[in-house]
Amino acid sequence: MKQLEVQIMGQSYLLGCPEGGDARLLEAVERVDTAMCKIRDAGKVRARDRIAVLAALNLAFDLSEKSEAAPIASASTAATASENAGDSDLLLTSLLERLDEALGEDGRLL
Repeated sequence: MKQLEVQIMGQSYLLGCPEGGDARLLEAVERVDTAMCKIRDAGKVRARDRIAVLAALNLAFDLSEKSEAAPIASASTAATASENAGDSDLLLTSLLERLDEALGEDGRLL
């Protein structure tokens, strides 16, 4: 497994990445970084761990909202949409596990 060093909210993280998954992982990192910076810049939350949780919840909500809004025209489309929603949930779970691993040394972002 390949490793990528990325920056999220100014903090460096070394993430494992499957071969060929660079672009998807970097896109996910960009989404997380953007979401976290937006929350930080709003000025209401200062602790990185709380910002991370709020960003994860916002991203998960957005994913579920998009999957519900997708029109389902046939049974095969419904099966595909259900499979894609499962893939999104799996990706989010995987990203959260990677974040937990990165934080595992001291258990906190600050």
